[in-house]
Amino acid sequence: MPAGIIIGCPVSVNGYLFEFSEMKEKPLAKDQQKSTETPQTQQFGGDIRYIAIEGVIGVGKTSLASMLGEYFSARVVLERFEENPFLERFYEDPEHYAFQTQMSFLLSRYKQQQELFQADLFHNILITDYIFEKDKIFAYLNLQDDELKLYETVVGAIEKNILTPDLIIYLQSSTERLMENIKKRARPYEKHITAEYLKDLNEAYNYFFFRYRQAPLLIVNASEIDFVNRAEDFNELLTEITRQNRSPVEYYNPLKKKGTQKEDT
Repeated sequence: MPAGIIIGCPVSVNGYLFEFSEMKEKPLAKDQQKSTETPQTQQFGGDIRYIAIEGVIGVGKTSLASMLGEYFSARVVLERFEENPFLERFYEDPEHYAFQTQMSFLLSRYKQQQELFQADLFHNILITDYIFEKDKIFAYLNLQDDELKLYETVVGAIEKNILTPDLIIYLQSSTERLMENIKKRARPYEKHITAEYLKDLNEAYNYFFFRYRQAPLLIVNASEIDFVNRAEDFNELLTEITRQNRSPVEYYNPLKKKGTQKEDT
């Protein structure tokens, strides 16, 4: 644990007071869990209990997580980005609000990760629309050197207490498609997002996941598919997700379909 961070004691970082606690509750062992197997969950052969969806803003993470949650009758945990009080100001003025925004996200994500350890007797599968490690992607992209040192001190004290997914689905998309999706969903706090920022974020995500080896990874080219509005696209993606005996890193690059309506949320 980095010097100066003690679990259970408040820590002041740039005038903000944070307190961290270790996770006490552990998931029930598989032989202790109440059986809630369905024909859908059996497709995994019992090896997949925790799926995380990742990708750049506007790629469709939340939509896919919700759709998979309904299909598998899974517990779905979504990132609470709307609770970040600095987010809209960050998009307006990144230089002045990057650190506050980052720390707010870090603490929110850590709190949610603690909740993932709580036993759930009613769902066999857990699905989230982010992984905790994504926090570093944004930190290294947006923070100044002195802010990054403080950030690394805090995150180093808590990242070891994080549940690792059994499968990560990384949705890739072009900057143009992402901008189109963001404009269509018209969230007020996203109106200041620029194509240049999305391009940089896309590159940062690709760099991160190109080297990611902590969990099995399925990389999906989502630029030309619409799994929200086209059942065919969703079903084909579902086939890739539920395929057994997968390699540590796999790629799904569907052929471009004529007449595909491009709209993810």
